[in-house]
Amino acid sequence: MSHFNKSEQDDWMTIYLKYLLFVFNFFFWVGGAAVMAVGIWTLVEKSDYLNILASSTFAVSAYILIFAGGLVMITGFLGFCAIIREQRSCLSAYFSMLLLIFLIELVAGVLAYVYYQRLSEELKQHLTQTLTENYALPGKTHITHSVDRLQQDFKCCGSNSSADWQHSVYILSVESSGRVVPDSCCKTITFKCGKRDHPSNIYKVEGGCITKLEQFLADHLLIMGAVGIGVACLQVTSLLCCTSWKLSREKKPREF
Repeated sequence: MSHFNKSEQDDWMTIYLKYLLFVFNFFFWVGGAAVMAVGIWTLVEKSDYLNILASSTFAVSAYILIFAGGLVMITGFLGFCAIIREQRSCLSAYFSMLLLIFLIELVAGVLAYVYYQRLSEELKQHLTQTLTENYALPGKTHITHSVDRLQQDFKCCGSNSSADWQHSVYILSVESSGRVVPDSCCKTITFKCGKRDHPSNIYKVEGGCITKLEQFLADHLLIMGAVGIGVACLQVTSLLCCTSWKLSREKKPREF
């Protein structure tokens, strides 16, 4: 009788773990879609800002998120198949994929943390150099467009202040047509509006574009990190459920 009760209890536990794993796998799949969406959003919507950065670490982190998100979604489908069919080979493959994804997300998290630590220093060194040496020069159209969009989106002018443009190769050249700042610094863009750098005409923000861009990237890294941590927590739970279910299924044959 006790053996029967124990067997019945084990069966109930196996079913409970099965459906619990199914629920966590669903949220895991949704989390994978969210991770991929954040990565794609970073590359598509914010690609102009990436041209300004000296390091490719930020872009690499986004690519890793896209890859991890896609892998999560594929693993999610594999998990559903493993749960429905209850095949040990599928469960083992599902378990291995979860571990692989966890390691990939760990690498992405380390990259994001390292980049965050040196973000301010990189911006201070590289953004000023980009504005003064590369803006509006032949073959640098993508950088020019990125800087123009940066100044318009963040309503700023210059890396630290509008005075940074006084040292720009473009502003000192005849191509500037007497402009003291690019037209993208103007609150209302009109042809050659950059000839007048009065606060009523151009953006004069304390800290310049560096402060605005640094805050934007820091917030974006925070979003990437939060999504990654959320999915990682689901992974750990799924791993525990998967392990418990595998163990409960391996015990059943020995009882009969």
